[in-house]
Amino acid sequence: MATKLNLDKLDLQIIHEMMENAEISYADLGKKLFVSGGTIHVRIKKLQELKIVKGTRLSVDVKQLGYDVIAFIGIYLEKSSLYDAVAKELRRIPEIIRLNYTTGNYSMFAEIVCKDINQLRYVLHDELQKIKGIERTETFISLEESFNRNVQVYKE
Repeated sequence: MATKLNLDKLDLQIIHEMMENAEISYADLGKKLFVSGGTIHVRIKKLQELKIVKGTRLSVDVKQLGYDVIAFIGIYLEKSSLYDAVAKELRRIPEIIRLNYTTGNYSMFAEIVCKDINQLRYVLHDELQKIKGIERTETFISLEESFNRNVQVYKE
């Protein structure tokens, strides 16, 4: 896919380095990759235009902010054709941080972050169950996140 998008080794190196540390300045990244900061700026702009780079995010330890419950919810739909409508409704629930359309037992799989079990219960009982098109759900509470990482971008 990289050749299809016309990405070269420098593009992949920039992506790799920025995924590791998005706070690095263009000048410092340029020094590390033996090019100018201006070159880095131009390349990042190109990657943004290609929609490969979608901005930057601050990585936050939500547990430190008091969000003690992370759960995954398998969602069964009455009909798969309801996916778009249900996804639109699920987007309105701020505790749901990730939603995927899946194959297998569930039609959808969501990740949810809550401060406590009471908030999780509220979201499951008072929010999810009101959405038309959801047949039933199955909830998995995470006991521990062993690791969380980005995909390895190979630098050809």
